[in-house]
Parts: sequence; C-alpha cells; structure tokens
Amino acid sequence: MTPASIAPKSIAGRLALMFAIATTLVSVLAGVAIFGFQSLELRRHQAEELNARMEIIDAMIRHAGDPKRWPMLGDKLESFTPANGSTRYRVDCPDARFRFAPDDALARARDGVDLIHFDGKRYMTLTRRVPPYLERPEVRLVIATDTAPFDASRRVLGVGVLAVSLVTIALVSLLGWWVARKGLAPVDRLSQRARALNPNDLGLRMPTHDLPTELVGLMTAFNGALDRLQDAYERLASFNADVAHELRTPLGNLIGQTQVALSRPRDAGELEEVLHSNLEELDRLRCIINDMLFMARADQGALAANLETVSLAALTHKTADFLDVLFEDAGVALEVVGDGLVAADASLLGRAVTNLLDNAIRHGVDCKTVRVTIEPQPDGKVCLGVRNRGGPIPEAHLARLFDRFYRLDRAREHSHDVHGLGLAVVKAIVTMHGGAVFARCDEGEVLIGFTLPGGAAPSGDPQEPATRRGQPVQA
Repeated sequence: MTPASIAPKSIAGRLALMFAIATTLVSVLAGVAIFGFQSLELRRHQAEELNARMEIIDAMIRHAGDPKRWPMLGDKLESFTPANGSTRYRVDCPDARFRFAPDDALARARDGVDLIHFDGKRYMTLTRRVPPYLERPEVRLVIATDTAPFDASRRVLGVGVLAVSLVTIALVSLLGWWVARKGLAPVDRLSQRARALNPNDLGLRMPTHDLPTELVGLMTAFNGALDRLQDAYERLASFNADVAHELRTPLGNLIGQTQVALSRPRDAGELEEVLHSNLEELDRLRCIINDMLFMARADQGALAANLETVSLAALTHKTADFLDVLFEDAGVALEVVGDGLVAADASLLGRAVTNLLDNAIRHGVDCKTVRVTIEPQPDGKVCLGVRNRGGPIPEAHLARLFDRFYRLDRAREHSHDVHGLGLAVVKAIVTMHGGAVFARCDEGEVLIGFTLPGGAAPSGDPQEPATRRGQPVQA
C-alpha cells in the first residue's frame, strides 16, 4: 500500500497528518537530544560525587603513613560505607598493613572511571594511585557507587519525555486539524457558492471579497472564465435563434409556394414559375449552409492555403467587375485609392472584398460613391477600407457588425436579399490570413475593412495548404 493511498482525501486531514508527522519527527529528535543531554548530566553528577569522595579519602590516605594509625582509617572507611552497599571503598597495597579490601570485585576496576558489575548491580568506579608516604608504599584507591538511582532517574526521564512527546503529537495533530478547518473555511464557502451555479442564472459569480489573498486571484480568474462562458453561451443561443430564423424563412416560402401550387391543378407555366421560385429559396439555403460550414472550418483554426502575391487594388477592380449590375442599379460609383501587396489566397480574399463592396452598396444611405482606400502601414501591414455614407452607427453596434447574423434594424429592409453572414465571412477569411478587421463611423460615413501582413508570397514550389488538418479551405 503506497503512502498516497493511506493519506486522507480531505485537505484538512492531509494537513493534520502532515502536522502530526512533522511534530513526531521534531519530538523524537528533541526527546532524544534531551534524554541524551540529561543522561550525560546525570553521569557527570555521579562522577563529580565520586570525585568529591575521592578527594576526601585521598587527603586522608596521603597523610596516613604510620601503620599504627591505619586501623583508624579503616574504621572511617567502614563508617563511610552505607548499609545498603551503595558506596564502597577498597585500598590495595603491597604491604598488608596498609590494605582495606572488603570487596574483592573492586580489584577488577581499571584506573580512572570504569563500570563494573557484581552482586547483581552495576557500579561506577573511580580509581586513583596515592604516592608513598613514610612507611606506607604506594596504594591504589578504588571508590565505587551504585548506578541504580541514576538509572532509575534516566528511566523516569525517558518515560517523561516519551509521554510529553505523545501528548504533544496528539495536541498538535488536533490543533493542526482545527487550524486547517478554520483556514479552509473560505474554500467550503466557495464550494457552497459553486454548487449554486446553474445555467438558469448565468449572472451568478463567485465572491471575491473576504477571501484570503491566495484565493482572490483564483476566484477572479474563475469569474473571468464564467464571463467568457456566459458570453459564448449567449452568443450560441443568439446564433441558434438567428439560424432558426434565417432557415425558417426560405423553408416557409418553399412550403407555402408548394402548398399553393398543389392546391389546384396548374399548367406547366405556373409549375415552372413555382419551381424557379423554389430554386431561389433553395439556393439561399445552400448559401447559408455553405457559409456556416466555411466558418466552422475557419473556427477550427484553418489557415489560408495556396498563397500568392496579390495586388489589393487589382483584386478590388477585378471583384468590382462582377458587381457592375449592383453598382449600376444603385447608381453608385467605385473609387479605388492606393495599392499594396499581400501574400494571400486570391479567391478567398476576393470573396472578402466582394462582401465588403456588396455591404457598402446595399446599406449605403444617399451614397453616390464607394471609396476603397489601400494604405501600407508603418508596421509592414496593409490596410484596406471600404467607405460609404451610411449614417451614424452606435459604438456598441460597430463592435458587433462582424458577428454572425447580426444586422442593424435599419438594414432589415434588405433581409430578403442577404442572410447576415457577409461580414462574418469577411472576418473569418481575414483571420485565416493572420489579419484583423475593423469598423468605424465618422461624420455620417462608415468605414469597414481589414489589415493584412504586407509582402510577397514565398518563391519556389507552390505552398502546401497551411491548415490544421492539412486540407485547404475552399470559399
């Protein structure tokens, strides 16, 4: 079983577990350090006690050089020996008159400090050699003290350190869980608020006040994502409604005309007229569907293929040749000013220019001239703008002119001729070429156009289609 599978899924539980682990490590290290330090201190105190006794006995022996006075020294050592044998003495000497050896086991003690076992106990010994004096030769003095009291103190200390460590670990774990729960309370509130989000109220947002600093940025970004989702949802809903509206009209016309034609017997001429009318509606449906499929492929990130060097002025004149009838019927003249070279798919870009000119002709107000200005920009791009008199357009509407099926109320009079995808197709084509569209209104004139990166197409073999799926996009 891995540690990840043992760890609780709750963040508070994880934090409490981490607090417990950290506290355990710190407590163990601190406990071992304290126990070791105190053990050394107990051992040092025991050694100091032995050394103090040694100094006293040493002073007595140093001045005891008369064998007649030695029995008195032996009696003093006997009196210094407790009844329980916790402290013992031994004096070894080559001259038997200067010996005090009640415990033969002490003879095993080495010079200096040593530990020996006898009588089922452990003793700390301190051994020193006293130089000769008068008749007394050099003697070896051994003092031993039972370590049982010190060992008992060490055991009590160890149990105390262990108990304190366990209590500390438990308290810190509980405190860590409580602190984690209090610290994560804003997350719980956010979770409750998040559960209240629903598609029936798209305006709901996550709160950003009274939150920890670490969560404010997250909630701001999350609310931004909700704003974008709401905008996309509303655009999709509007798009679906517009699609249904645009498709319903030609379908209704087809059904109505067909029902009328079938309501009574018709001759061949009348049926042919109905079929021609139905063919126009079917062609309108085809245009709508083709434009929607084209923009769907463009939305998937397709790029323009078959790039070649295109003169925007020549392309505009060539496009205007196909719109002669519209220009003549509207009584509008075309004026092209300037020129610029771009690397583009001529057929796609020609369609974008066609839609711009068609839009200017259809929606112009008291317009006698449609002016196309082509200007190279300092940043290397080329700007093409189509200007006509179209009356004032609110700024809010200008930003949405390139939306699918979006049309101003003033333009509804032409709804039987167009289906509201012309400028949206322009935006899709320009985006595929790495450009941008714009729309401005100034002093009763409307300027709609695009900017494209300037320059000639790469020389050499024809360029491979630069689309996401490797297939060229057809207009």
